[in-house]
Amino acid sequence: MESVTQEIPLEHFLIVSGILFSLGVYGVLARRNAVLILMSVELMLNAVSINLVAFAVYTAPELFVGIIFAIFVITIAAAEVGLALGIILRIYRNRATANVDEVDQLKW
Repeated sequence: MESVTQEIPLEHFLIVSGILFSLGVYGVLARRNAVLILMSVELMLNAVSINLVAFAVYTAPELFVGIIFAIFVITIAAAEVGLALGIILRIYRNRATANVDEVDQLKW
């Protein structure tokens, strides 16, 4: 029995990635809660990872350069989340708010 594989066109990945990135940009610009802004930044980083993997698979499937870059992006994103959540928790404990409009000065 023959196995029929159907490739998904590259444009579909780019459209999904563009929608995710646009949602992330909207979340960064429209939200005032620091945790929601952080989640929006993570959404944008995931959209970039989708682009990297899609282009890596479609341009040179035998090379893993795009996938390696995507792993670096995911690693940096994990470190960024850990650091940012620590900062947000410290600000919340000192100011009792996670609203970025109320936390606009670096004095305690």
